[in-house]
Amino acid sequence: MNELSLDDKLILIQYVIQKYEKEEELLEKLKNILEEKDIQRGLDTLIGTQRVRRLGPEILQNNESHTEIPSLPEHLKPILEKI
Repeated sequence: MNELSLDDKLILIQYVIQKYEKEEELLEKLKNILEEKDIQRGLDTLIGTQRVRRLGPEILQNNESHTEIPSLPEHLKPILEKI
């Protein structure tokens, strides 16, 4: 697999959040694709830029009222389908 850019990682995380809101489940699904530090850094970036919000201690949600989720690039679709 080609190395993913930061934007690719953030988009992928946002799409996985749509499927799995619980942070523990999200980490479990992404750990085969991204390093844990990349997942945590991506979550921190998305929360800091208000593209994702935390609802309680373990639930994550895309903040669609603040920003739209970017369209999924073609090269990320096969990766998302595996999750």
